[in-house]
Amino acid sequence: MTRPDKPRGRHHGLTQQKRQEIKEAFELFDTDGSGTIDAKELNVAMRALGFEMSEEGKISAADVQRIARELGENFTEKEIQDMIDEADRDRDGEVNAEEFMRMMRNLIRILERQ
Repeated sequence: MTRPDKPRGRHHGLTQQKRQEIKEAFELFDTDGSGTIDAKELNVAMRALGFEMSEEGKISAADVQRIARELGENFTEKEIQDMIDEADRDRDGEVNAEEFMRMMRNLIRILERQ
């Protein structure tokens, strides 16, 4: 099922250039060259991307919305909530560091296939 207001052939609305930039950024943050981003590398990457983790180690919907805007995307509140719901494995309504890492690994896999 496709939405008529979304361009076809673009994953999550990202251009090829933006996808490449994201891939390069995560390769940059993989400082030990392991092919994965560990907790320490993730913390550095998240701060560089402007994410502010709460004291409980959670990422807010407002952070996701702000970063999306910086990437040139304008998601609705529902779209942001859908992304959080998809990543939120423990169903506590927020995204913790582990859930964020899983979400980013999935994004990298998608980008590498393109």
